[in-house]
Amino acid sequence: MELVEGRATIEDVDRFVARLGAIGDEHGCAIQAFDARYIVSRGHLERALDLADRARARDEAIARERAVEILLYAAGRRQIERAIELGVSEGAQPVVVLVAGGENAERAAASDVGALLDAEDTLDSFDAERVREFFDIGDRELAATDAGLVDLVCERVALLDVEK
Repeated sequence: MELVEGRATIEDVDRFVARLGAIGDEHGCAIQAFDARYIVSRGHLERALDLADRARARDEAIARERAVEILLYAAGRRQIERAIELGVSEGAQPVVVLVAGGENAERAAASDVGALLDAEDTLDSFDAERVREFFDIGDRELAATDAGLVDLVCERVALLDVEK
């Protein structure tokens, strides 16, 4: 897995996503872009990728496309229309793009994806309030555990398997 971080100004989401899809097709990789304000850590995306691939290997996938399956797990949601909030939208935003395929293919695809972004570290700058609202993590839940927000989000990712 390669992660490409940066800032994007997206005028047309469909065109941006189609360009990522074309890069993925060219290199034989799954590519999924995320609004970095929702991604709490590299581990968040690693876990989503692992669980999405496991579901596909077991013929238990929710989505037809690997990239969409990864999005669903990252969001901890079974409904694409609810998970899509984690994806990119129109306007300027911090972005992290997950590239998954063979090692050489990942590097080449990540390079092509990087050309679409203004390089910037975005992965460790999530918006805690936005994350708490999206994942429905309230004050009571945070007070009831020693786990931090990152751990609770990763738990939500893992719980998608339980909810099937």
